[in-house]
Amino acid sequence: MILTVTLNTALDITYRVRSLRPHASHRVSEVIERPGGKGVNVARVLAALGHEVTVTGFAGGGTGRTIRDRLTGTPGLTDALVPVAGATRRTIAVVDELSGDTTQLNEPGPQIEPAEWGAFLDRYEELLGGASAVALCGSLPPGVPVGAYANLVRTARSAGVPVLLDTSGEPLRRGVAARPDIIKPNADELAELTGSHDPLRATQDARRRGARAVVASLGPDGLLAVTPEGRWRAVPPALEFGNPTGAGDAAVAGLLSGLPDQLPWPDRLTRAVALSAATVRSPTAGDFDRAAYEKLLARVPVTAA
Repeated sequence: MILTVTLNTALDITYRVRSLRPHASHRVSEVIERPGGKGVNVARVLAALGHEVTVTGFAGGGTGRTIRDRLTGTPGLTDALVPVAGATRRTIAVVDELSGDTTQLNEPGPQIEPAEWGAFLDRYEELLGGASAVALCGSLPPGVPVGAYANLVRTARSAGVPVLLDTSGEPLRRGVAARPDIIKPNADELAELTGSHDPLRATQDARRRGARAVVASLGPDGLLAVTPEGRWRAVPPALEFGNPTGAGDAAVAGLLSGLPDQLPWPDRLTRAVALSAATVRSPTAGDFDRAAYEKLLARVPVTAA
């Protein structure tokens, strides 16, 4: 079983409009609601790939009930979310059909009380006992300690479970020091962590700070990986147009799936880039186009960096 942790789950709502204009009323042509938050998105991709995956984190209020209802019945996915008194947040994505651009609005999340955090830690330790790998993903809701991910990384390492960390800011800085197996920052997050805007230099610096392997997401330039086994770049074979929402989470799913399978790094990167590109091509945010994914697997170039 692969475990994904989403401390700040969300109900993702996508609106499609003909053209998004400030200070104007808009007719919405389509509304899509689905469970979200980075780790939930990762879990959905893993389940679609045929992995058994368990989702944990927090869920509360009417939004939380909607998320849990919609997770029910997803093949291969188990709901182990911890109930809280506060209401789970919503995220709003507005897709401009003319330009293809997406505007994102993210609520902060519910206040997590100390007893709720303690209940989650108990659940997390219990779930690690059956996990082959764990992903710690996304922002922290109010009330969760800023060093939460560092604590969760250390707990996973003590249990002998490989761990991938995908967050930003101070939670990332503290989490890296706990020595996760993989971190996956984007270019801005990597620059904030290291102070360098040169991707290779920054990725090497992030490894020195504690991460065993660093995979930097560089948008259309693909992935740059610096690992104990070597350094590689993997790029999509062509510039992808579409909705990028969830593309980074699909890449995390590709990397994470390679941990229990012990795939060579070039194969992990190929899978991650192909999934990310296939997600951009999908008409629904956070899904991936399976036919595109299977074709892309044979076309993603991986070179030494």
